[in-house]
Amino acid sequence: MSGLRIVWPLPALLSWASGWAVFALLRAAGAPLAAAIAAGVGLGAALSVLGTTPWRRVFIAAGFPLSLAASGVAGAMPAWGWLLPLALLALVYPLNAWRDAPLFPTPSDALDGLARLAPLKPGARVLDAGCGLGDGLIELRREYPKAELLGLEWSWPLRVLCAWRCRDARVRRADIWAADWSACDLVYVFQRPESMDRAAEKATRELRPGAWLVSLEFDAPGFAPTKVIECADGRRLWLYQVPFRARPAALS
Repeated sequence: MSGLRIVWPLPALLSWASGWAVFALLRAAGAPLAAAIAAGVGLGAALSVLGTTPWRRVFIAAGFPLSLAASGVAGAMPAWGWLLPLALLALVYPLNAWRDAPLFPTPSDALDGLARLAPLKPGARVLDAGCGLGDGLIELRREYPKAELLGLEWSWPLRVLCAWRCRDARVRRADIWAADWSACDLVYVFQRPESMDRAAEKATRELRPGAWLVSLEFDAPGFAPTKVIECADGRRLWLYQVPFRARPAALS
């Protein structure tokens, strides 16, 4: 989340403790065992977004149910009930989302200077392709206060949270690779390096002349950036304006 820095393994410990607290409170209140377990597991799955890598997210989500199973407290739970943690994690991070970037939050102020180098008219359409919890949309709003902000996110729990955080943007659940980018004046991505070939190819095919593809940290192989911003934390913000220029062979 924007501006939040929690040292590992504190996110996992906080998640596990929270799961146990919710479980204990519900059982003390007379809730059924299955409902108390579901609440603890669901909380862990939701808090898994604090993990900075896929495996850390798995550890955060799985910690409470595994410790519960080891404790013997849920001995009456049927064997199939332990599939619940995997099901909830799959809801937060569908399989196709793991092929791209499950959750790479845009750091605060990472897009400083973008509007100066890629100016847009009021009402321009700006898309965050893979908006996660909305950190990128928040930064884009700072840069383009008069733009029409759009967000696409495949995970429906993240989409709901993003829409709640970014109420001045239109956020919908969609596959960023199947969605049509042609009406956008700027598309922002914070993906993995392996996804950038695909993003550049899609932008080349769909974006109209003058539109921008903006990528935080990872460049588009084979294309020369129109402009580059050096971020305060050492990352680079790569700006490509359609039509893209091929990168000279010596620099590829």
